[in-house]
Amino acid sequence: MALTNNKQRKRSNVLVLVEAFIIGYVAYIANVVVASTTGTPQSNSLTLISSVCILTFLVLIFSLSVGLYEAKLRETFRGIIRRIFVSVALSYFVVELLVSIFLTEALPHPYYLPVAAGAIILSLVIFRYFISKLGLLGLGGTRTIVIGAGERAAIIEKRMRRDVDRLGFELLGFIPIPGDNREEGIQNEKLLHVKIDENFRNFITDNDIDEVVIACDQRRGTLPVEILFDCRIRGVEVTDLLDFMERETGQIVVNLMYPSWVIYSNGFNSQNYLREALDYVFNGLMASMVLLFTWPFMLLTALVIYLDDGMKTGTSVLYKQERVGLNGKLFNILKFRSMRPDAESDGAKWATKNDTRVTRIGQFIRKYRIDELPQLLNVYRGEMSFIGPRPERPQFVEQLIRDIPYYNQRHNVKPGIAGWAQLNYPYGASVEDSMEKLKFDLYYVKHQSFMLDMLILIRTVEVVLFGKGR
Repeated sequence: MALTNNKQRKRSNVLVLVEAFIIGYVAYIANVVVASTTGTPQSNSLTLISSVCILTFLVLIFSLSVGLYEAKLRETFRGIIRRIFVSVALSYFVVELLVSIFLTEALPHPYYLPVAAGAIILSLVIFRYFISKLGLLGLGGTRTIVIGAGERAAIIEKRMRRDVDRLGFELLGFIPIPGDNREEGIQNEKLLHVKIDENFRNFITDNDIDEVVIACDQRRGTLPVEILFDCRIRGVEVTDLLDFMERETGQIVVNLMYPSWVIYSNGFNSQNYLREALDYVFNGLMASMVLLFTWPFMLLTALVIYLDDGMKTGTSVLYKQERVGLNGKLFNILKFRSMRPDAESDGAKWATKNDTRVTRIGQFIRKYRIDELPQLLNVYRGEMSFIGPRPERPQFVEQLIRDIPYYNQRHNVKPGIAGWAQLNYPYGASVEDSMEKLKFDLYYVKHQSFMLDMLILIRTVEVVLFGKGR
């Protein structure tokens, strides 16, 4: 994937540089506009340069954190606008804080930051609109073909039907080969009836192919290894279907995994000693910061739940439930109670969308994830992290381990309050939903890093602010 990744990095770097120029220029113009409309003298050079540089740097950092420079960002234009708004709003807050505390002698005009922030949001939205519609800056996708048109190749057709799923590549078509299960294979995609022989090199060159994805059902005796080797030597990327899906969708296709892929693939390495050493410190600090801002809401939530039905039934406002944690160790998770006291009188049940057991207050606190706030105590205890796969109940885990391959591997990391699966998969509760969520959980286990944690954390804030998710 080196050639493809290099192209993606170059395109992302160009995007960062162009947007840095736009942000800096707009921030400068905002100063000129504020000075001319208010009749006040323009800020001195040092103040202006400091404000512009700090604002530009912060907007770029927060834009990076919310995924605006991801080469494979899968988002509607409305979602991109939300991310731009969140990144500029966070930058505005931090600049106000820095200026009021550390740069009191170089305060800009009170109207400067609001005008600059609004103009930056407008400019970036317009810019993103044009580059997405017109394909400016050479940000077009990689030209890709797929060898195979059977059951394995059909996973691309099923999982990546929308245009937004294929923003990072241009799929020219699928090449059927002997051994493919055509009955369960490609149905609606373009088929390329090309012989994979000596002339295949000419086909690759004539069509300017950047990447060949291997997705055939039977490899033994069907793959032209020498020809693919020659393509690789010539700089054409040759990618396994599992790697392609992992890169493009942010998930690992569990039902297509095979042992040798796991053995030879990068990742699944937990020997990050610095990360492990700082894990509790980082999570403890984050829990303290969140608690500092949310304790009034927690007290109000507890009071409302008590007045709603806790006073009549004598049931606690908190709900304690056994869950499976790191390495299969059991612990009790804490939540604000969002269901009726008799919700599980008949035994453990999957929670469902529009669950009739959920109270009126429960529907609201679930939508905005307020019910999860008591889990800060689980973080302090070291039982959970801020980021990680959501912990499941032991009754369900036993069944899921039997029904879903590799399910137990999600317990190789601490469970979290927020997770990659929660951001990428709609709410659901069944064996089938657990299989889909596992694909994202294993992607997190494989790629866990501080930057991925920060991305998940910031995008989770977006979910809470806009009430997305459940």
